[in-house]
Amino acid sequence: MAVGLLIVGDELLSGKRPDKHLPQVIELLNTRGISLEWAHFVGDDELRIAELIRAAQVRGDMLLSCGGIGGTPDDRTRQAAARAFDVPIARHPEALAIIERQYGDKAWPNRVLMADFPLGAGLIPNPINNIAGFHIGNSYFVPGFPEMAWPMLEWVLDERLQGLHNAEPPVEFSFRAYGSGGEGDLIGLMEATLEKYPSIKLASLPFRGSAERERHIEFGIKGPKTDADAATRWFRERLLARGDIRIEDLHQP
Repeated sequence: MAVGLLIVGDELLSGKRPDKHLPQVIELLNTRGISLEWAHFVGDDELRIAELIRAAQVRGDMLLSCGGIGGTPDDRTRQAAARAFDVPIARHPEALAIIERQYGDKAWPNRVLMADFPLGAGLIPNPINNIAGFHIGNSYFVPGFPEMAWPMLEWVLDERLQGLHNAEPPVEFSFRAYGSGGEGDLIGLMEATLEKYPSIKLASLPFRGSAERERHIEFGIKGPKTDADAATRWFRERLLARGDIRIEDLHQP
């Protein structure tokens, strides 16, 4: 099952705040042997958010979403999720009880709005201020604040998505090839490698050269360790056989 990330907030698209979620979520997933297959940034636009949630569900993807679940008018992720799943917004009794315990009389009339979720949603516990996130279908929604979002996502990964954990996480071999010509000259070799080892991913990143470093191509081969190791050896042997090529190892698991 592919895992995708949705990062919500006008402040990110306007540059008012830098995103911190993408690298952290990649790290949280990698430590559990899970790869992030895609990520989208989107502003606080209910229709656009709903479209992305609905598309993830149609594909059968697991969706992690950060941001836009507060109670202010600009936060539209809760409403977008309800729209995507074609259910109404409803006040969640347990979420309401948590907010009332947390804030007492000050819970009303505004803080209780954060207990309004798509009908049928389950809760994601928030260890920082106890205001829950929610999940519905294969989609999991947490706040945009990193100090809350990240431990909540850890709970999701360890309590709800244990079946996605890999006992043997994928590894990546990376190296630079100097004197290898352009990427276009190596497309056939790259395609042959992927055909021979279909479980791996092969990435190439050309560098045109500078005063500090000569022209080269950086390659990365990622997948199950046995297959990635075999594919790397096979690819390197044929790359070196092309002639005057020098290889610089960057990472060898």
